[in-house]
Amino acid sequence: MLVTKNLVPGESVYGEKRISIEGGVEGTKVEYRVWNPFRSKLAAGVLGGLDDIFIKPGAKVLYLGAASGTSVSHVADIVGAEGIVYAVEFSPRSGRDLINMAKKRTNVIPIVEDARLPNKYRMLLSLVDVVFADVAQPDQARIVILNSEHFLKDGGHVIISIKASCIDSTIPPETVFAQQVQELKEGSFKPLEQVTLEPYERDHAMVTVAVDFGSTDPDSDFEQVSYPSNYPSNHHHHYSREEELPLHYMSEEKRAGESRCRQPLLAFRTTSHIRRRRSAMGSITTTRARTCTIRLASRQRALPVAVSHNCLSRRPPPFANSSFKTSNISHPSSTPSSPVGRASTRLGASNIVVWDEAHFGKFGSHYLKREFYFDVHPPLGKMLVGLAGLLAGYDGSFEFKSGEAYPESVPYVAMRVMLATFGVGMVPLAWYTAVELGMSQWACHLTAMMVLLDVGWLCISRFILLDSMLLFFTFLTVFCLTKFHNQQYQSFSIDWWLWLFFTGVSIGAVTSVKMIGLFVTALVGIYTIEDLWEKFGDTKMSWRDQARHWGARIVCLIIVPILVFMASFKIHFMVLNHSGPGDAQMSSLFQANLVGNDFSKNPLEIAYGSKLTLKNMGWGGGLLHSHVQTYPVGSNQQQVTCYHYKDNNNEWTVLPRWDEPPYNPNGEMRFLKHGDVIRLNHAPTTRNLHSHTVHAPVTKLNYEVSCYGNETIGDSHDYWKVEVVDDIKRGAKVDKIHSLTTRLRFKHNHLGCYLRAANAILPQWGFKQVEVSCDKENNPKDIHTYWNVESHWNDRLPAGDTKFYRSPFLRDFWHLNVAMMTSNNALIPDPDKEDILASKPFDWPLLHLGLRMCGWNDTQLKYYLMGTPIIWWGSTVSLGVALVTLGWYVLRKQRKYQDMNEREWEHFLYVGKVALFGWIFHFWCVEFFWLLRFSMLMLPFLAVPFLIMGRVTYLHHYLPTLYFAVLMLSHVLDHYIFSSRRFTRQTKAIVFGVLAFALVFCFWWFKGVAFGIMGPINEHKGLGWRESWNIYNS
Repeated sequence: MLVTKNLVPGESVYGEKRISIEGGVEGTKVEYRVWNPFRSKLAAGVLGGLDDIFIKPGAKVLYLGAASGTSVSHVADIVGAEGIVYAVEFSPRSGRDLINMAKKRTNVIPIVEDARLPNKYRMLLSLVDVVFADVAQPDQARIVILNSEHFLKDGGHVIISIKASCIDSTIPPETVFAQQVQELKEGSFKPLEQVTLEPYERDHAMVTVAVDFGSTDPDSDFEQVSYPSNYPSNHHHHYSREEELPLHYMSEEKRAGESRCRQPLLAFRTTSHIRRRRSAMGSITTTRARTCTIRLASRQRALPVAVSHNCLSRRPPPFANSSFKTSNISHPSSTPSSPVGRASTRLGASNIVVWDEAHFGKFGSHYLKREFYFDVHPPLGKMLVGLAGLLAGYDGSFEFKSGEAYPESVPYVAMRVMLATFGVGMVPLAWYTAVELGMSQWACHLTAMMVLLDVGWLCISRFILLDSMLLFFTFLTVFCLTKFHNQQYQSFSIDWWLWLFFTGVSIGAVTSVKMIGLFVTALVGIYTIEDLWEKFGDTKMSWRDQARHWGARIVCLIIVPILVFMASFKIHFMVLNHSGPGDAQMSSLFQANLVGNDFSKNPLEIAYGSKLTLKNMGWGGGLLHSHVQTYPVGSNQQQVTCYHYKDNNNEWTVLPRWDEPPYNPNGEMRFLKHGDVIRLNHAPTTRNLHSHTVHAPVTKLNYEVSCYGNETIGDSHDYWKVEVVDDIKRGAKVDKIHSLTTRLRFKHNHLGCYLRAANAILPQWGFKQVEVSCDKENNPKDIHTYWNVESHWNDRLPAGDTKFYRSPFLRDFWHLNVAMMTSNNALIPDPDKEDILASKPFDWPLLHLGLRMCGWNDTQLKYYLMGTPIIWWGSTVSLGVALVTLGWYVLRKQRKYQDMNEREWEHFLYVGKVALFGWIFHFWCVEFFWLLRFSMLMLPFLAVPFLIMGRVTYLHHYLPTLYFAVLMLSHVLDHYIFSSRRFTRQTKAIVFGVLAFALVFCFWWFKGVAFGIMGPINEHKGLGWRESWNIYNS
């Protein structure tokens, strides 16, 4: 346990525990605060093995990336009242919490400012002893160097926390760490130690640094703790030899580029520093240790040195028409104007796994190998990826590791071409939809051009991803809906039935690709409700016809989509009939039917001494699990959770009570029966499953379940009474307990509560696993208290016969969907730091941020997900214009002005409602819509803002929404210009020509972000229209 002496006794900052011990002045107590490594990366680094963090009483510390002040408060404790902590945080929301914390810790000076711009707060700081950086930015090393050059004392030190995914998520973390360390070395910063932060943080490392510009060997005294051996072995990355070599092995061109950037700044000398070590209680002792520190040649600080062959201090290039034309529009014939040519151009230019191809390409491989896997998305899109691989001749052997080059045996180009055809289909669907919406010819062509020339839709459709299929089926659903609407005066005709049926099929298809398809389902639902309401008010329509209309929509718009959705899962189960990495997400009986599973070795009857795993039988239930980490709250005993993956920490041994003779492996066989009181001993740690009168960490009404004691130490709180509910294959209650089929409940013998796991997710300290608690309510029908024995090992018992075990499809279907919902709910952003790739919904309509889809090295083809600016900005503005126009017409209509006849007014409202409600239902999303995946028509009534949705969001989530904004832009332009009687045809042609030219020009301007940019990105001028776009390397 790590603690700091509380600077403000009696006060906690983030709910941490406080400990008081004897030892104060005149017999008073001294209060310490527990430093939680799951909430503080600095604490994780200390516990991870850092010998020295250089922070001592009286020190001055510059803390970059202070967030809400969790770690800063502990640093303030360490430096004491004589020290100072300058805490820099960019987020205003976190800054408010930081300021509130600093009101009581007066040695903290909060600075709400951008750490990338130290000049903005230079007047607030004096020179500091230590710079600590925890900034989730892709240029972390540059930020550290820049701040250190401004504020670090002679002989000072730097500690940098490196989050690999914020720098480059396409290459292995260890490669990112090595690159960052190399950048620090090139900046004359000398790394001293490096540790990874497992198990507290995934893909993080912490490096301590001294600065020494004169050293000839930057690696001397550098202690690097190797990456954990249990890290997935499939992380591999190929990069050029030249990028890996130090400066004197680089080409002359690169050497010259770096030489121009280098500025020798500092002289150095060798000295000593105080090395601080932790004692068992986190106190500090001192030893002497030799290291190199720095002495400034002068107090004037220069700019930091460069990395690679671009100067870090160089600003992004200015907007320059001439240079852009020279570099980007020199070969206009290289980009085709047709959707087929546009989508297929240079699909094989990048021969590496780009962005989420690492996921969906791998899922396609599982279909070809017929291995069961698990993912949060429905299976249709991934089955189409597998089909593309099958048609292309792919054998499923490639692992699709992020950033890895495709071997010649993988037909990735053919697979990309097949999936790009869905993107091609978007253009004619958009044109025909505009036609069906009754737009003019000008507006129809403009709609198709906007879909054709948006670089965001183009970019996302060129890779092995689900988005092209999601967009295609979204477009198809809207098209089918408009076709059906135009048959409203031919009710029950063949065409009427045909387009109503196709609307239902397309709803099922889009929902079977991604559950975000429920939002276009909501659009169809609200249209249908309005349509039926109007028919209900038609007194001339017979009740028989009313019933037929209701029945037709129930069948085609509810039953048909559900059948399509279920059919995709049925095919999914039929194809994936072999054991694979996703087995543990499913029920035990389902796994028993998979080819290659090890359940055939299970002994049938459970006996004392048997080692087993316990599967929770609630929907989406996991395996009873424990690990060495303890609860940071409550009892502080070893955590017990439910885990959806198989490992040794899921294994438990059945043992007798403490007051009974101990288990004798050579004694008489004793079988487990209904009513037995047993102990469940965790096999890897030998601790006993335990409960007590401590509140559970999430479900506060229940008791905490933990692991306690060992094989010889325990108490009556380790006793659990086995209650048999029934046996799935044998019907009524059975005396003996069988693996796989017997449903059990475990009642705590002392407290009377029941072992329960109900998909409540633990915080980060519990690794986002499912909480296990002891439920005081005795509800015999609560399936979350039901368990079954899954794996079973006992050398003294024969193997059972599992070939007759069958799991019904509907049970498997529902179980998998709940598991998908549970996993999706765990995809939430880090509360302190968010991934640099993530964005907020308010960022999307005005294209505030883009997304780097791959590595940003000069030798790599680079793709940047963003939209064509005038399309995104214009479509967003059109939404506001449409609302103002609607309000103006309503006011005038109330005053009896006749701007349009009744038919024109209805058409104006109809097109506007399709576009506006489509946009609202996609942008305004449901926080808990996963719970309503089959209640499609309930969705519109339960919508809450997407802005409060818990899961992490990215720019590509807006791409389906954009379509409805584009329809609105076409509708507004059509209403005011192309269909207006005020303008001549010649004027309309001129306006259309200007808009078309603007679209084509803007597409050409930004085409490189979709087709790929080779070489140094800063040489491609004029792409940074907004400062917030991180296209350029700063």
